[in-house]
Amino acid sequence: MTRYVYSSVTRIADLNQPWQMEPVPRENWASGDYVIGEVTDPKSLHNVELPSGRMVEVMAGDLVVGTWGARAATLEAVGDWESIEGATFDALTPAGLFGNITSSSPFLPNLMQLEYRGHVVRNGRKLTMADFVFDVPATTSDVPVILIVGTSMSAGKTMSGRLIIHLLSQAGKKVVGAKLTGAARYRDVLSFHDAGADCVFDFVDVGLPSTVCEPEVYREALEKLLTRVAGTNPDVIVAEAGASPLEPYNGDTAVEMLGERVKFMVLCAQDPYAVLGVQQAFQCDPDLVCGGAANTSAGVALVEKLTGLRTLNLIDSSSHETLTELL
Repeated sequence: MTRYVYSSVTRIADLNQPWQMEPVPRENWASGDYVIGEVTDPKSLHNVELPSGRMVEVMAGDLVVGTWGARAATLEAVGDWESIEGATFDALTPAGLFGNITSSSPFLPNLMQLEYRGHVVRNGRKLTMADFVFDVPATTSDVPVILIVGTSMSAGKTMSGRLIIHLLSQAGKKVVGAKLTGAARYRDVLSFHDAGADCVFDFVDVGLPSTVCEPEVYREALEKLLTRVAGTNPDVIVAEAGASPLEPYNGDTAVEMLGERVKFMVLCAQDPYAVLGVQQAFQCDPDLVCGGAANTSAGVALVEKLTGLRTLNLIDSSSHETLTELL
């Protein structure tokens, strides 16, 4: 019996209701389409993130339901659905973000390959992520935002966000955790919930498989996301911008749109010189620097010498009292 495995990008959809698998002509493909790929390569990584966030290992012959999208990771893989040639494509992330890898790190294991079997179709029309995004009345919000940005992926943003959420929730605040940019993974935002956030959101909730898209598309989606966040009436929003504001994930657009709602900005970096680069590129001073660049006293001293910015090693619990005071 054929096994369908639903990846985490399907978590907003009602695919528990009847649907059919039907091929769709290439000229009618688009980002956000729900598609089905058969696992074919037994040598690659076969882990798929389920809608619950749990990881499962799939096998050859399984049919994975995901979506067309794009990824532009500086340290891992780059690819998009428009680069697909023929019927073979790659799982750009375990969350079901599908496309063709055009560049990848030599240190990254082979990602899962699949064969296109069709689109998810209901009543004669393909289903997309956008079909399951429902408009809510627009609202303005003056809820303070703590924004976490980085100099690259894997700079310590999610770890910092978890700690900040934990400290704020311990202080009795109603906290919403949000991931505003990146490529589809449910793991990071779920970790915000585990840390104490009352609610969590990300760009998948508003129909984007990743935020590698045109700025106008992202702007419309972020407005919907911020409206949904405001509807939960939080005391504070802890928002992570995945990757860095200089990468093609629309992090710069997110910073611009949040504007004066950002009351505290954290910059995570692996290298002190990268901190200087972001400071000069954006002509702004974050309130705090952390991440790998702050792992030792030498790193902290160099960041402060180069930039004059306050720097804390958040892995060291002795820094938490200072962080709480800043927050």
